[in-house]
Amino acid sequence: MDAPLQLWLDQLAAAAQDDFEARNQARDLALQKSRELIRLCSGAIRAGHRDVWDEARAQLAAADGIGREMSALLAPYPDLFFAGYTQDALKELVEAHATLALMSGGPLPPVDAAAIPLSTYLNGLCEAASELRRGCLDAMRQDRMVEAERLLAAMDAVYEVLMSFSYPDAITGGLRHRVDQLRAVLERTRGDLTNSVQMQKLLKALGNSDMEIKYDE
Repeated sequence: MDAPLQLWLDQLAAAAQDDFEARNQARDLALQKSRELIRLCSGAIRAGHRDVWDEARAQLAAADGIGREMSALLAPYPDLFFAGYTQDALKELVEAHATLALMSGGPLPPVDAAAIPLSTYLNGLCEAASELRRGCLDAMRQDRMVEAERLLAAMDAVYEVLMSFSYPDAITGGLRHRVDQLRAVLERTRGDLTNSVQMQKLLKALGNSDMEIKYDE
């Protein structure tokens, strides 16, 4: 074989080997961090539903740290940053922030398209709105109807905004399907809340009726 050609092939193979090895190591580490990030976000949401807010904020802060590490790790590799597992983990981070913010009445996480793509942010926000159903049902069970109505209104507001996006899934990351799921969750929650309010009114009316009867006697 021609010596210059062999030298060129050897240099190409060495460069490719170095690049692939670095990418593979970054991918493996990013997968580990994405799993840890998802675990922390899930734990933060569960703690929020239990009203253990110190634990929720601690897990969310740890998740933020993992998210920054993962993003920095993948900065040289945009293809890996935009891979499904990376964006899924960042979506979970948005969901955790938004869920806890909506439940507590705090500010929503800032929008930074350079850190988290807007499609990922919107999908995370959509899942956060669905997650509020649990908080709404918990509030109803505890007879905190004002809180239940506040959470339902938050779900409704998020849905109204998200349903306005009618772009292909390749642009929105499958947002349309999640919004359809949110609509179903929203309608079930609205029905549950309506039934609960009507039941409370009925019980109150029956209670007042009993009091009137006793008073007449």
